[in-house]
Parts: sequence; structure tokens; C-alpha cells
Amino acid sequence: MPFTTEPNSIASIEVQQASSCQSVPAKNVLQRWAQAALASDIPQPDLVIRVVDENESLALNSQYRGKEAPTNVLSFPFDVPQGVELKHLGDLVICAGVVQQEALQQGKPVEHHWAHMVVHGVLHLRGYDHLTEAQAGKMEALEKQILAELGITDPYVARDTAV
Repeated sequence: MPFTTEPNSIASIEVQQASSCQSVPAKNVLQRWAQAALASDIPQPDLVIRVVDENESLALNSQYRGKEAPTNVLSFPFDVPQGVELKHLGDLVICAGVVQQEALQQGKPVEHHWAHMVVHGVLHLRGYDHLTEAQAGKMEALEKQILAELGITDPYVARDTAV
């Protein structure tokens, strides 16, 4: 089925705030961005967005990916057992400090980078990946489409960070 960003049935998107970072967008904004990345072929999906600090991101990234550094977003897809009717896509863990730092380093509005990380994470939950050039091209095209519909510029365009 082709990807669409048309709204699906109402999604249940839980936002957990476990970071003291001041740049975290409002809960309803995070939910709107996640909803935009959900496809209409998944009726009433559930997902969790957990906003964390660097310590929690580091611990999870180390445990699940073997990487000894905090990261911007981790996606934990949920594999629903066969025969169980559950629409939980999975969980996103977003490190507020890393997102803020990357946005500043890349010369992007912090809110735009937040939107990109939410959309990127939800696409991972939906099964998209970027391990090969072909996969990356497909995923990036979807990210750009969704973000454009949200009024956010292409996150892959190089920006001049010189002042």
C-alpha cells in the first residue's frame, strides 16, 4: 500500500517528559508531528514518545546498539504476537540535549529538528530504514514530504552555520 500522510483514525500518542531541557516542544506539538508520520493504513495506532536526558539516552544506546554515546532518537518497534489484537507500534526515545545541540551545529531551527527527529523515528517504527542507499533515499523522500506538509524545510539541505 502506498504511503500517505492523510490523517488516520485518532492515534493514541503518549508523551513522557523525563528531561529538564527547556527546548522540548509542547506535548500536543510532538503528537501532531507523530500523527503526520503515521499512515492511514494503520487504524488507531498507539505509540510512546519519551523525551530523555543524555544519561538515559547513553544507557539505552549502549544497551541496545553497543554505542557509548547519547543519540538523537532511538526507535523500539513492537512486534505484536500473532493472534493478539494490539495496535502498539512501539516507543521512541528522543534525547532533548542531543537534538538541541545538533540543531545549533547544523544551523537549523531547533523546532524543525525536533519535528524531523519525531518523523524519522515514527518512520522507523513503521518499518522504514536507511541501511542501504536505496532505503535511505526512500525514507528521506518520505521525511521531506511529511515535513513539507508541516511547513518545515528539507532537513537534508546543507545550511550555512557561519555567522
